[in-house]
Amino acid sequence: MGNLNHDDPYLWLEDVSGEAALAWVAERNAETAGAVTEGDAFGALKTRLREVLDASDRIPYTVRRGEHLYNFWRDANHLRGVWRRTTLEQYRQDDPEWEVLLDVDALADAEGEKWVWDGARVRRPEYDRALVRLSCDGGDAVVVREFDLGTREFVDGGFRLPEAKTRIGWVDDDTVFVGTDLGPGSLTDSGYPRTVRRWRRGTPVEDAILVYEADRADVAAWGYRDTTPGFEREFVGRSLDFFHSETYLLRPDGTRVRIDVPDDASAYAHRQYLIVTLKSAWLGQPTGSLLAFDFDAFLAGDRTPDVLFTPDPRTALAGHTWTRNHLLLETMRDVSTHIEVLTPAPDGGWTREPLVGVPALSAVSVVDTDPDVSDEYFLDVSGFLQPSTLHHGRIGAGSEVLKQAPHHFDPTGLTVDQHFATSRDGTRVPYFVVGPDRATAPGPGPTLLYGYGGFEVSLTPFYGGVTGRAWLERGGTYVIANIRGGGEYGPDWHQAALGAERPRAFEDFAAVAEDLVARGITTPAMLGAKGGSNGGLLMGAMLTRHPELFGAIVAQVPLLDMTRFHKLLAGASWIAEYGDPDDEADRPHLLALSPYHRLAADRDYPPVLLMTSTRDDRVHPGHARKTAARLRELGHRVLFHENTGGGHAGAGDNEQAAHNSALVHTYLWQQLTGAGAGAGAEVGGGAEAGSVSEATTIPGPLTATPTAAPAAPSGTGS
Repeated sequence: MGNLNHDDPYLWLEDVSGEAALAWVAERNAETAGAVTEGDAFGALKTRLREVLDASDRIPYTVRRGEHLYNFWRDANHLRGVWRRTTLEQYRQDDPEWEVLLDVDALADAEGEKWVWDGARVRRPEYDRALVRLSCDGGDAVVVREFDLGTREFVDGGFRLPEAKTRIGWVDDDTVFVGTDLGPGSLTDSGYPRTVRRWRRGTPVEDAILVYEADRADVAAWGYRDTTPGFEREFVGRSLDFFHSETYLLRPDGTRVRIDVPDDASAYAHRQYLIVTLKSAWLGQPTGSLLAFDFDAFLAGDRTPDVLFTPDPRTALAGHTWTRNHLLLETMRDVSTHIEVLTPAPDGGWTREPLVGVPALSAVSVVDTDPDVSDEYFLDVSGFLQPSTLHHGRIGAGSEVLKQAPHHFDPTGLTVDQHFATSRDGTRVPYFVVGPDRATAPGPGPTLLYGYGGFEVSLTPFYGGVTGRAWLERGGTYVIANIRGGGEYGPDWHQAALGAERPRAFEDFAAVAEDLVARGITTPAMLGAKGGSNGGLLMGAMLTRHPELFGAIVAQVPLLDMTRFHKLLAGASWIAEYGDPDDEADRPHLLALSPYHRLAADRDYPPVLLMTSTRDDRVHPGHARKTAARLRELGHRVLFHENTGGGHAGAGDNEQAAHNSALVHTYLWQQLTGAGAGAGAEVGGGAEAGSVSEATTIPGPLTATPTAAPAAPSGTGS
């Protein structure tokens, strides 16, 4: 299993901005550029992908705040983007008039900072102020500034915070709940806020009143005020780990009342209800159920639920969204989504009926509602070969098509199928295949297999203009594997691959790869694999455990050193997913999982491209750097690319995103088809394991924050 000793000759590459490390990165980037990006084909592909990302006819998704619909927009003329708003009447037009609130490009130029939009929290119910979040070059850490929506200017003397992984939200006109970096002891071991403070306008944040404090070993503390008219309440809580939390009702006198649900459940108050999503069985209800209680009765001890959803072996809860009088329930059956309307009945209980019919192998999602005011909803329907259609409606009053996205690639001759592979333990694993019609295909062809398999993240059908242009149009097949560790069949599907059971996710992915070959869709030499973040760990596992199944592998912002992940950036927050390297009970399986430690000189690995970002402050770039260096030392084929900005997304604007996508797809096409043979086949010389000075002169990587914390602002600029 390779070298498992505690000595790591490449720890110096964890120095993110160290001179030696950056010199090494520059050399590797130059090698990759020379192997992949030279020639007209790369430039032409990048241009076509940039056209998709910048397209002016794509749907501008919005969120409603009062009478306005807010949107954040990037295109060729707005590289960093503009935050803007319009009205529903205008939005119905083909070319609506937008009121630009904040031009991030102009702000970046004026201040000399590479600002990246990270959302905003608009004050309710006044809708006149916002707390704007801006990231420097795409990191998770942000600066916060109060913004006046009337004057379209930052508020002089308003709420303002320097760069940190801040959580902040409105309490009233002159008060916010805030958790931020206030010096030693204010952050958890995971780097998130440890305290919740009540901060009054015009006072130093250091003097803000302490409301709640989590333990240092917790992931984060959080607090928020529910401003629903007639149901104003305040809540605080802590994320014990990524999947367990405690929530408290904060009474006006400062005392707290525990919302007494299992700590692995998700719970929140909505009007008179307490809504609970189960991750384990409780009150006779199975894992994955959705329950509703009368909030006041629950606090008084009543544990009688209304059961809003119960899973079955093929159907899981995908989400739910409130309107003023109804609950929109999203479910997945074999990874295809459906929506029902649930309505509380006057005499108790709930009624239900379907909202819309959705084509097979498609996806439907609720984009936005206005639960304080109306039964309005915005609904998006799409599929692998079906561009998004945005519907607007009111429950009980029908709907209209508001926007229809155009095709960005030619779907002629392409089909979508769903198959099931059998994993090592007999589990049926679904996967989607998008590509040439098998009835007329000449034979096996280049295929790209994508997976994630962690943190209960579900991979559902979607329309990908970039994938269509970069892969499908040139004859490739694209496959998405719905492996365990995800949420496609609910919490049990996720929990089956936790901790020491993580190899089940790897076995599922390998089973899909084998099934693709058995069906004649591809061959091992023509099969590539791609994944990012936790999916980058999956790619490392494929490289070291199943190298014979793949012709090339790409790992983006990957997690690869499973003995040190908890010591780097936000890594401690993922211990609940993987295990604790400092725990003697967990360390053996983490060493066995760790791709960095499994690398060996005597294995025959497929060529691999490792990609990361210097500004990734979630998954440390050292994971990808060290693995690339180790592969070079052992004489294996590896290329490495590190974007200097972009954060965990790997790109901070459309130019960077187009470049990265062109790099990935050009590299894979070269390796899987033989085009540009030899590209990416650089072999390191063993001396790189020596000193830092030697290494720099030799020629030559999660996706989310804890579930209990308030959700981050969406890209629509909420």
